[in-house]
Order: sequence, then structure tokens, then C-alpha cells
Amino acid sequence: MVQEAQRMRFFSQAVFYELTELVNERKKIGLPVIDLGIGSPDMPPPDILPHALRLALDQPGVFGYQRTEGTESFRTAIADFVKRRYQLTVDPIHEVLVTIGAQDALAHLALAFVNPGDVVLLPNPGYPIYEVSVRLADGVPYFMPLKEENNFLPNLDDIPREILQHAKMMVLNFPGNPTASLATLEYFADVVNFARTHNLIVVHDAAYIELVFDGLSAPSFLQVPGAAEVGIELHSFSKTFNFAGPRLAFALGNKQILNTLGKLKSQIDYGVFSAIQAAGTQALQQADTFIEQNRIHYQARRDALFEPLLAANWPVRKPAASMFVWLKTPQGVTAGDFSRRFLQESGIVTLPGTGFGSEGEGYVRIAMVQPPAILQQIAIEMIKRFPL
Repeated sequence: MVQEAQRMRFFSQAVFYELTELVNERKKIGLPVIDLGIGSPDMPPPDILPHALRLALDQPGVFGYQRTEGTESFRTAIADFVKRRYQLTVDPIHEVLVTIGAQDALAHLALAFVNPGDVVLLPNPGYPIYEVSVRLADGVPYFMPLKEENNFLPNLDDIPREILQHAKMMVLNFPGNPTASLATLEYFADVVNFARTHNLIVVHDAAYIELVFDGLSAPSFLQVPGAAEVGIELHSFSKTFNFAGPRLAFALGNKQILNTLGKLKSQIDYGVFSAIQAAGTQALQQADTFIEQNRIHYQARRDALFEPLLAANWPVRKPAASMFVWLKTPQGVTAGDFSRRFLQESGIVTLPGTGFGSEGEGYVRIAMVQPPAILQQIAIEMIKRFPL
């Protein structure tokens, strides 16, 4: 009999498996399903991306193996982009690393730096790959609770001294998934000081940094003086450019961290297809207009979803960022019950907050991957199915 490795016991997807089974049952009998579970962008990328990709496919040598760290032209475009957008000055050769999506870096960083028994500080709730990567490296996750009363920011003062004595790395994510929370430069400055004091590597997942609403902006962690001495930041084309399937992202910051990650990846993959990098180069050079239009689209979706909820006096507040809504369930309704009932009765898929950690109880995550009119009707369905 085939037996899984013991580490696989940490990768239970029971809560998502049950929802998948319910979805399949509905589809078998011809009932409609609207999936607001997975955050896969439903809008197209900027026109320049597929156009540049097609042109790149005709270039000599395009189908050969790639350099793991990325092409020099793409890394130069990345350096120019972050200078323009975040006032960051980075060396494109030593302080930029191209990755096969942000999850590629997140999955491998612990393998590159964490020894068995080392502790990694993780947000709870948080994106599941954070914990998975630590388990794969035989590290020990310590979950920092994200509480609404703290604006879903980890309270660094609450981390026990005995944990910090064994901690090697901290993972942060702002704007947050699933919480849609924002951090300030002041908070990031505290993180930098904290990391210096406790000799921590900081990994900031900034996948949603360009999806911010109401005239606000999300700072880069690397804007804090000294941040590049303690950590790196990850940026994703999946959400910024609706370019999810081709898998394209980049890491910035500490050259030693990036060099070690690149060394590990050189034993695992051959880098991102050069035609995709060529398309990414063009997108970065012409990004500003598209990014603003994308924000406007998602803000309209958010407003359409919240208009009925606020009118019905639901205790909700609009998220200021990301493509997700972190919605508190009505009193007495667990996260699992909400998602299960809403799917069974309405055919609408939401994700229970417990799928992102124990602190997700009492919340569901809704991905804004439908047009405004549909999201408005979904909110009306919620009010009808779960009256206050």
C-alpha cells in the first residue's frame, strides 16, 4: 500500500474538500454555481501583455532553458517600475529575483533558511502556503493572531520571549489576504527594529499592493530605511496585471537572501519562460494607466457588494484594499455553516475563514471576481438567507 510521508498530515484541505463536493453535486444536477472562492482574476490583462507575448514567441532561442534569476532586461524594467511606483532604488542584478509566481518564492524560502526546529512567525489567518512551506522544511510555525481590534496587524509585543529565542523568520502580508488589512510605514518601521533586535528574516508578501481604494496607497515594506538589511518583498503579476496563469512575480531586497533563494531554485527549476518575461517587461513600462483602471473596477465591485449590506445595517466596513472581502458572519453562525448553507441554498461559493487559520472563525472570505451587478445581487441573497 502506498503511504504518504508523515508531513502530509499537516496539509488537510477538509473544509475546502467538502465545499468542492457540494459544488460538484450541484453541477451534476444542473444547478448554477457562482464561485467567489478562489481569487482568480476574471478580468483580462492589459492588451500589451498578450501582444508582447505573441511577438516574443517569434524571437530566436525563445524556447531554450532560462536563467533562474531572470533576464537582465526584465530585472531592469522591475527596478525602473519600483523606482517610479514606490521610490525604491534597487540594483537589478543583485537585488531583484524573478520567480514563477509569488507562491514559488513563498514555498521555497523556508527550505532555503529554516533548519529543523527553527520557528517561523506567521499571520493567523493567513495564506495557507505560509504554513505549508514551514512544515516542508521541518520548521515550527508560530501563529500571530490578527484581531479586528488591532486592525488585523500582528501585535509584536505579544510574541513570547521563548518563541523569539528560536525564531528565524517572519512572514507578513499587506494588503492582507484574507483580511484586506493595510499596514503603515510606522508599523513597518517597528517590524524592521523588531527584526534587528531578534535577528529575524522578514518576508513581506505584497501581492495586493496595487489594489488599494478610496485614494489610499499601500506602502512598500522596503521604503523603511534599513528594511533591505533584514528582509525581502514579493510582488505578483497575478493580481496587479490579471496575469495569473502564466505565473510571473519578482522578489526585491536583501541580496544575500535573494542569492540563497536563487541558489536553491537553480536546483529545482530553470526560471520563467523568457517570452513571459518579455511580456512582463512591456507591461511594467506601460503599467500606470492599467493599474489605475484596475483599481477603479475593483472599487466599483466592492461598493456594489456593500451597498445592500450597509443599507440593511449589517455590521460591516468596506475593505480599503485587495480583491477580497473579509466578512464577519451573523452572530451564532460559524464560518463553516455560513459557507455550507449559502452554497446549498444559493449556489454561491465563499470560503470559510477557518480555512486560513483558527482566527478565521466567524468570518468568510469573498473574492470579488464577478461584475458589480452580480455582486450586488449576491449581497441581497446574503441578507435574505441570514437575516440579522
